[in-house]
Amino acid sequence: MEQTKIIAVTNRKLYERPFLEQIRRIVEKKPYAIILREKDLPEPEYEELAAQVLPVCREGGVTCILHTYAGAARRLGCKSIHMPLWLLEERVQEDPDFIRNYGFQDVGVSTHSLEDAQKAEALGATYVTAGHIFVTDCKKGLEPRGLEFLKNVCDGVKIPVFAIGGIHPFNQEEPIKAGAAGVCMMSDFAR
Repeated sequence: MEQTKIIAVTNRKLYERPFLEQIRRIVEKKPYAIILREKDLPEPEYEELAAQVLPVCREGGVTCILHTYAGAARRLGCKSIHMPLWLLEERVQEDPDFIRNYGFQDVGVSTHSLEDAQKAEALGATYVTAGHIFVTDCKKGLEPRGLEFLKNVCDGVKIPVFAIGGIHPFNQEEPIKAGAAGVCMMSDFAR
């Protein structure tokens, strides 16, 4: 049986260790990729952090996907970006060749509906995350969308869908059975 593709999503507020030490620990676990999601940082600080993380990921053979800041990704030579849908839409409206002009090979988009996923695909996304699937502390009080939602998204687009939200080793196969290409995990990589 093929190993589940797991994308580690960073959140430095969950880490007890220094950030780069935690990144090294994550890289050692060989996830499919890491999304450097520290979206509370302004772009200059984010770029400085990404400049430290990218070599660690490269040395460990793990793809690092930068989040939100396309300019920082471009300056750092990173070919993978993950964006909110509204931002990708804005960038493509400003420059219809945005993805090609920035040299991105992987463009991920966070989605919360089938319509979002279809719009992301039409804008040029190469994958989407869809969630949140299960109950998660990251979305306290919000009802999870569930596996039926995930199946509808997977069936409704041609690009890979990665399930996100409340996914752990004990339930990671359920999204795969619903059609997901892989899963995203945050808290399990905080240890």
